[in-house]
Amino acid sequence: MIDVLVAGGGPAGLATAIHAALAGMSVVVVEPRRAPVDKACGEGLMPGGVAALRAMGVAVGGHPLLGIDYVRGETRARAGFAAEPGRGVRRTSLHAAMSARAAELGVPVVTGKITRVRQDARGVVAGGLSARWLVAADGLHSPLRTSLRLGVRDPRPHRYGLRRHYRMAPWSDFVEVHWSEVGEAYVTPVGDDLVGVAILSARRGGYDEHLAAFPGLTRRLTGPAVTPVRGAGPLRQRVRSRVAGRVLLVGDAAGYTDAITGEGVSLAVLSARALVDCLVAGRPHDYEREWRRLSRRHRLLTEALLGLARRPGTARLVVPAAARLPALFTAVVRALA
Repeated sequence: MIDVLVAGGGPAGLATAIHAALAGMSVVVVEPRRAPVDKACGEGLMPGGVAALRAMGVAVGGHPLLGIDYVRGETRARAGFAAEPGRGVRRTSLHAAMSARAAELGVPVVTGKITRVRQDARGVVAGGLSARWLVAADGLHSPLRTSLRLGVRDPRPHRYGLRRHYRMAPWSDFVEVHWSEVGEAYVTPVGDDLVGVAILSARRGGYDEHLAAFPGLTRRLTGPAVTPVRGAGPLRQRVRSRVAGRVLLVGDAAGYTDAITGEGVSLAVLSARALVDCLVAGRPHDYEREWRRLSRRHRLLTEALLGLARRPGTARLVVPAAARLPALFTAVVRALA
């Protein structure tokens, strides 16, 4: 019998598989898409995420990120990371590097999709495979989470993300976050000649329509758009529990607040390590507590920023306040990093 069956071969699923293999467990990943997998993503890795990947034996390329810039019109607030830089990395490059590490450890990836599971006190059966544990790493709109009725309806306004790349040299080694009444635009250098621009908003509309709300940024984008627009959402996903018998949720499937702080991949990688540690220790239900501990700072800061971003009156004050309180802004950025 397989020790760990992973539904989903994105960063969260591959991180779980790599940690399980390093712990001496047998593991199989089931993924319907061909590698490398692309999806809408800001593509910025915080320093903590880079360190966590390195500890797994995953080296990522991309472009160094020295910190975060908040921008609104002519007002700017900048905060650098404390020690090592983060990385701006194309999602496809990250997926390829993690896939290579999993293959190096002998982790098989089976083409397929798991949407339902049968379980008893001894194990699970899903996708025609039997295992002691099933890890649902099947994304923001997790079919397994739905089948287990672990989702919780959230009445608050939905936010969506859109992303595209431009062929041009980055003009900064910082992630720029541009604020407007429409939402936020995240500019991430992901190579020496490639810049990603992701827009988060509660308003419906096309990418170019949203981008027009950031005239200063639009003037900067002198290179051609070279990738199609990819979208994701609704972003907020509430989950009542990360553990349901012998099924454990990780990554976006485990619940998601918003991409406003850019910590999604880093949190997924760290949570995957905690999940495997709990299985190895024979205490799977401790994972819920560990997930909450790991995500607490992220959830609190994200909710605080969202509360400001939702109201036009306060949203327009975020960047001026950060510029007037540089020590506080730097402390927040370094806490997230």
